[in-house]
Amino acid sequence: MHVLNGADLVDVPWKNGGGITRRIARGMSGDRVVWTLSRADVREDGPFSNFEGLQRILTVVSNSGMDLVHKGGSLTAPPCLPVAFDGGLPVTARLHDGPLTDLNLMFDASICAGRVTPHHGPTDIELRPAGTGLLAIHVISGTPEIGGRTRGAADTLFVTTRLTARLAAGDAILEIALDYRDQSADITLAIASL
Repeated sequence: MHVLNGADLVDVPWKNGGGITRRIARGMSGDRVVWTLSRADVREDGPFSNFEGLQRILTVVSNSGMDLVHKGGSLTAPPCLPVAFDGGLPVTARLHDGPLTDLNLMFDASICAGRVTPHHGPTDIELRPAGTGLLAIHVISGTPEIGGRTRGAADTLFVTTRLTARLAAGDAILEIALDYRDQSADITLAIASL
């Protein structure tokens, strides 16, 4: 198991000044980015960057939610409920109640499939590494015990062996799964800060 502590994430300001991104990891095939996982602090209403060619799953992990307004309507992103959309869709964030933090999984759907599943305590979850892909856990809140150790908010664990996540009341995690299909030999994991 590889662990990236939330305290080790590096702030990268957005070009438009509307927030901060903290890269967690990415999957590479040669020089090509196949997927990325990051946290973002959204400080104010404003446009999202264009990630044409990638699918995006956004999950609000702190504070209130937001609406993602686009030409054809809007998507609501409430706390802890993943919202999937095309990364090239021009959207503008309308925050419900001030600044928030979200987790973004973006991936090339022609190469892999992605899924984000929230889990809330109290519960125990058996985790098994992905056969042809990646399984990661991102801690949203509380201090869940994962793999026999207590973890904190914003920690991300990359599951390489079978283990148990024990969530008490108030604990919440996101299970991030990527299926590389038949491309698994060509995709390498790059974890930020390691």
